[in-house]
Amino acid sequence: MNNNRVFLSLSQQSGFEQGYVQKALDTNWITSGGPNVCEFEEKLESYLGDESLAIALNSGTSAIHLALVLLGVKTGDEVICQSMTFSASANPILYQGAIPVFVDSESETWNICPENLEIAIKDRIKKGKKPKAIIAVHIYGNPYKIDEIHSIADKYQIPIIEDSAEALGSSYKGKKCGTFGDFGVFSFNGNKIITASSGGVLITKSKSLKEKAVFYANQSKDKAVHYQHSEIGYNYRMSNICAGIGLGQMSILEKNIAARREMNFFYDEIYDEIFNVKLYKNTNEDYFSNYWLSAILIEPNVENNLQRESLRDAFENENIESRPLWKPLHLQPVFEKYPYYGNKVAEDLFRRGLCLPSGSNLTENDKNRIKEVIKTFFEKI
Repeated sequence: MNNNRVFLSLSQQSGFEQGYVQKALDTNWITSGGPNVCEFEEKLESYLGDESLAIALNSGTSAIHLALVLLGVKTGDEVICQSMTFSASANPILYQGAIPVFVDSESETWNICPENLEIAIKDRIKKGKKPKAIIAVHIYGNPYKIDEIHSIADKYQIPIIEDSAEALGSSYKGKKCGTFGDFGVFSFNGNKIITASSGGVLITKSKSLKEKAVFYANQSKDKAVHYQHSEIGYNYRMSNICAGIGLGQMSILEKNIAARREMNFFYDEIYDEIFNVKLYKNTNEDYFSNYWLSAILIEPNVENNLQRESLRDAFENENIESRPLWKPLHLQPVFEKYPYYGNKVAEDLFRRGLCLPSGSNLTENDKNRIKEVIKTFFEKI
């Protein structure tokens, strides 16, 4: 039997990427910006709808950073951030010299907890530091509690940066993720639902903010014959080559979403009869997840060696990649000194949770190997 590595999440080529890249080479647009970048932005805007305007950048991290810059976040300001997420959600807060304030998850969507969010806001205001922004994340493609979170943000007039890095194609009540916040963010890293080999996009509904974001992303070059700079800028614009790859990938976006969701259904059938395992799924019909990654929670039983790591080891022994959930940021050495509001929901999710192979290019042989590991593992329990 083929024992090649089964990866957690790999990109899949459409076959159209080469044409866009070759066009860039033929026209010598081998730099940041260019026709592919503009077309990629237009396709994303059309896909997202809701008057969305897209700024293609070199990473999702850059997009979060520019959102903070555009919101005027400066040294000493405070920014609330979901704790259960990848570090890229919070790193740009420190780029600005600002202070991250972490908030726990809730157990339904695994995303930022509305109750603890409001507790955090009230306490920071009481301490004389009203947060300048909220970074809310749709982890693994599952939308956070949009209505509750945005109601709180509106109540205290705090803008939301909607980190949709993992949620392209996900939606809430029929509206695409990435279009709810004051700013939206997407990532096109190699493991995402589609890739540009790297890259990200910042979403706004303001033409003037888009123009300002492009200005910052192009090193803040003033309109002058010579190079003149009146503001600090960044080398953040997406390259024309990467945008060409992204354009080719857009043609298989819906196909990839369907394949990822099919993997979630595949796991649902397997785990349905295993009582001590819970598959991460949409809360109700208002939520539509692209299921970028399928994940499970295991109820540990030390006596039977039933725990997250023992199943991960079983997969690894068969050359199949799986990974623990995001380790909460308030537990990370680089962030542990900053304020945290909540209980231990995110900590418990991390302790019990495992991300499973979810790529849109997994073969039937890959699925059979995955299924056999699960079957063998739980038969021993």
